[in-house]
Amino acid sequence: MQFEGFPVAALDFYDDLELDNTKSFWEAHKGVYDEAVKKPFVALCAALEPEFGPAKIFRPYRDVRFAKDKTPYKTHQGAFVPAGPSMGWYVELSPRGVRVGGGFYEASGARLGAIRDAIDDDRTGPALQRLLTKLEKAGFEVGGEQLKTTPRGYSADHPRIDLLRHKQIVVGRPYGFEKVIHTPAVQTLVRDDWRALKPLVTWLQRAVEGVPEDLRIR
Repeated sequence: MQFEGFPVAALDFYDDLELDNTKSFWEAHKGVYDEAVKKPFVALCAALEPEFGPAKIFRPYRDVRFAKDKTPYKTHQGAFVPAGPSMGWYVELSPRGVRVGGGFYEASGARLGAIRDAIDDDRTGPALQRLLTKLEKAGFEVGGEQLKTTPRGYSADHPRIDLLRHKQIVVGRPYGFEKVIHTPAVQTLVRDDWRALKPLVTWLQRAVEGVPEDLRIR
C-alpha cells in the first residue's frame, strides 16, 4: 500500500468529531476513519519503518476510567516510533493539521535523574543546549512540561537551569493545513524532520543508558 498523503476527509472527520464525540457519530462514520485516517497512517509508517523501525499507531479510543472528560474518542490520530521508554519520534493528525516531532514525553525516577545528570555534566549538557539551539534555528519548537521551581539538588543560577527544569523535552513543528499534507510529499517532510531530530533522540537514549562519553554532539 503506497502512501498518498492525508485526504481532506480526514481533517473534516476530526472537525466533526470534536463537535459530536459520541458512539452514534463514530459508528456512522467509522468507514471514513478507516479509509481517510487509519489507512494513510499504516502506509506512512510502513514507508518509514526501514529507516526508523516499527511504529505504534495509537488506538482511537480514550481511556475514560479515571478521567473527568468522558468523551469516548480521541480527536487526533498519532503514531509513535519508540527509541526507548517514552522517547522517540511521532507524527500526528488533528483538526489543526499535521504535526511532526520527537523527544521524550515521560521520564520519572531514575530515567529523569539520568537525563538531568547528563544536562548538569559540563561535558554533555552544552551539547544538548547547542543541539536544541540548532533545531530552533531550523524552525522547530522546543517544548515540554517544566517545573516552575528549581529541581532539588541544583542551584537556581545553574547555567542550564532552564533545561534542568524540563520533565519532558518535546521538539516539533506543525505543518497545519498546508497543501503538502494532502500529497505523498508529506512523507519526505516527516522523514527529513525525524532525521533532523535523530541526534536529540540519540542523546536522550545514551543519557538514560548512562553513556555520557558519547553525548558530546558536535
